[in-house]
Amino acid sequence: MDNQFFKNIEKKTGVNMKDVLDLAGSLQNANFKDENTVRSVIRRVSQIANKPVSKETEDKIVKSIVADGKQLDFNTISKMMNKK
Repeated sequence: MDNQFFKNIEKKTGVNMKDVLDLAGSLQNANFKDENTVRSVIRRVSQIANKPVSKETEDKIVKSIVADGKQLDFNTISKMMNKK
């Protein structure tokens, strides 16, 4: 990918693309049926996005992914974090 592309994303979002790519790499072999793994991913995404996630919201996301079998991706987590 174009380095300027990543710089533009970082400038617009304030999110470090190296952190995002490192996280994405760590997800490749992760067990998303494991509650601790899912909680860890949620906390890491929250940290990268600099958006705190309440315990209640974290519990809902975990339940949705582990118990309900939803796919874990940044879009799903983002939507859940932004629900009021």
